[in-house]
Amino acid sequence: MKRLKNSAYIAALVLATLAPAGVAMAQETIATLRAGTPLAENAAPHAIAPVRNTDLRQVRNYPEQPPLIPHKTDGYQIDLNANQCLLCHSRTAIEISQAPMVSITHFMNRDNQFLASVTPRRYFCTQCHVPQAEARPLLENGFVDIDQVLEYVSGQEGN
Repeated sequence: MKRLKNSAYIAALVLATLAPAGVAMAQETIATLRAGTPLAENAAPHAIAPVRNTDLRQVRNYPEQPPLIPHKTDGYQIDLNANQCLLCHSRTAIEISQAPMVSITHFMNRDNQFLASVTPRRYFCTQCHVPQAEARPLLENGFVDIDQVLEYVSGQEGN
């Protein structure tokens, strides 16, 4: 038992001696992920990318992705009293605004009953829909749209 205590003491002593060297090595390795900024310092933040404001529908990046908002929404009021999105996207406004109508799924309550207006659980649009920034992707996206898959399959059948 005494021998076990001694070896635990020696192991703790070795770890305490090597720990600062390990931290220094880890700091060098991790710091490279921060573009050369040491861990103890904060880098200057990147500028916020401007919002894409084209009013053109954006391509979806994965199935069932909520459509992106193709315009600026700065200052839009979306709260219990008003939803500024519905000024253009409601059933009654789309003829004048030429904006796409809110999906029919947004009129269904949790019992799958259709309501005359947007259901309260789908009322806060920016919970799912977001504007797109003019920024390069952080990661490559290998998503292939179903139309491209079908086109590829039909091309393979001819061979």
